[in-house]
Amino acid sequence: MKKYLKPALYVLLGLFVVAQFIRPERNLSDDQTSHLATRYTLPESVEAILKTSCYDCHSNYTVYPWYANVQPVAAWLDNHVREGKRKLNFSNFTTRRIAVQNHKLEEIIEMVREDEMPLASYTWVHRDAILTPEQKDVLLDWVQSTMDSIKAHYPADSLVLRRK
Repeated sequence: MKKYLKPALYVLLGLFVVAQFIRPERNLSDDQTSHLATRYTLPESVEAILKTSCYDCHSNYTVYPWYANVQPVAAWLDNHVREGKRKLNFSNFTTRRIAVQNHKLEEIIEMVREDEMPLASYTWVHRDAILTPEQKDVLLDWVQSTMDSIKAHYPADSLVLRRK
């Protein structure tokens, strides 16, 4: 059994080295044409919270840590960012139907209140992304006032999310 250990380690090391040449595309668009702020007032305090705690996974621009250059971590991060953007992308927020926008705002309230966002796997490394009670209040107040504004400007039936 021992005679197979050394060759197996060499094979694993070789696979690790080869994997370093596989690079997922980076999330660095930074196209803000349809960003949330193009339609809704976004106070600096809220923008700061979103930038620190949300945008890396929920926008078209991710600030990558050094370890994002190492496989298989790079692939895991790429999948994580893609999934986050699929669920909510602040960079293309205004391209969605108004009912979807309103629903996403409702989900933000739910996720923040339930401490489901930001994810523990993100805040474990990015300690500054953990929302303080005050930051939660600022964010939730802004989301609620934005939803109130939407409700004041659109008919109630246009805010109903209909599944196709």
